Order: sequence, then C-alpha cells, then structure tokens
Amino acid sequence: MGTTDRGPVPLLMRMAAHPLRWALLAELAVSDRRVRELVAAVDEPQNLVSYHLGLLRSAGLVESRRSSSDGRDSYYHLNLTRCAAAFGDAATALHPALSPMAANPARSGGTSVLFLCTGNSARSPMAEALLHQRGGRRIKVASAGSHPKQFLHPNAVRVMRADFGIDLGNRRPKPLTAVADRRFAYVVTLCDKIRELEPSRGTTATMHWSLPDPATIADTDRATYPEFHRIAAELDTRIQFLLPVLAKNTDAEE
Repeated sequence: MGTTDRGPVPLLMRMAAHPLRWALLAELAVSDRRVRELVAAVDEPQNLVSYHLGLLRSAGLVESRRSSSDGRDSYYHLNLTRCAAAFGDAATALHPALSPMAANPARSGGTSVLFLCTGNSARSPMAEALLHQRGGRRIKVASAGSHPKQFLHPNAVRVMRADFGIDLGNRRPKPLTAVADRRFAYVVTLCDKIRELEPSRGTTATMHWSLPDPATIADTDRATYPEFHRIAAELDTRIQFLLPVLAKNTDAEE
C-alpha cells in the first residue's frame, strides 16, 4: 500500500521494503552492474530482476547507461543524490528529530585507491585529483590507463581548473606498469573496456563506475566541453559518497 491513515508511505520505504529490490540496491551500492551480473548476484530469474529494476528506475533511485564497450549492453547504477534524499525524507517522515544519513569526509582514514580507465587522459586523472582534494593526505590515490595517451585532454585540464580550482597542467598519463608493483585497497574502473582487461590485483574491493569517455561525444574540443563538465560533476558526486565507505572500512580494519 502507498498510503496509511498517517499519510503516504515514503518512496524509499515502498521501494526498499521488497527483499529483491533491496538486494538490487545493495548490489548497485557496491558497483555498477549489468543485468546478467545482477541476476547471478541475487539468484533470481532475469524477467523478475528486470521488472524490479524498472520499478527502481521509475522511482529515480536507479539509472542505466549504455556500455561504451558493447553498445548492446547497459550498466545500471544508483542515483546517489536521489537515494540520499529519499533516505532523508523517510527519516523525517518517521520523526522530525531523525537526521538524514550524511557523509563525513573528515573521518576518512588511511587507505589507498587506484582509478583506472583506458587513456588516463580524462576520467581517471580527474577522479584522482578530486579524491585527493576531498580525502586529504591520509588517502593515497593514483590513476593509470591500459592504453595511455601522450597528454591529458585539454578539456580535462580546463574543467578541473574552472570547476574545482585544481591544476592538472603538469600531469602526464601513466601506464598500468607505473603502478604494477603497488597494492591498493580499492580499484575503481571508470570505463567498460578496462573492466574486462584489468585483473583483480589482490585488492580488498573492486568497484566499477560506468562512465563514457567525454572526448568521444563530439569531434571538437569546444563541443565536448559540456560533457567533460558533466562527467567531472558525476565523479565529484560519486567520490563524496565514496569517502564514508573508505572511512567505515578503514575503521573496521584498525
């Protein structure tokens, strides 16, 4: 039921109260997934998983994006901002004194994160710089590419300087061999191609954020600038929600 004699049941409660939908949300909280991966994770038929994914998408809690590796496939991911707002609405509806769950970047403990993409010229260096800025010195962060370009994309440099006050002008793309002898607690893949190429590296956690290459959206730098701006904003949002995960898991290890 969507309502009670005390008013409407909050959206999050209606969606997350179903065990399968909660399981799907929990899987997508860890990493972006394809439908077949979700089917295997929750051990339910594909038609049932697709039906409940459709409900979560209609509620705005989950979104999908075509794979940049295989356009016939799609990756599903949480709309983190919408989920955070829904949790806050549900808490407030139950009792006004209950505060929404909030990230606390200041509590982030010491850990290490590696961001990977193909060229290491846009997505992964932007993510590295944003986590370094928001996470402080206790988080060791690096990035690399499976097929690194010669230079960072100029729009990556422009967007990071204009939107976040970060100067990437002296950075150069790095190959995977540059980090081959380092161990990271977390590896985050940012493009669909490298997800299939990169081994586990013995990490405690591997995440996938299915983000398109902003440089391929159009033929000119001027035309791709809005996409670089959008990808940088999405990376910043995801990193803000990653920080409490890093803090929680570091606290558990200490």
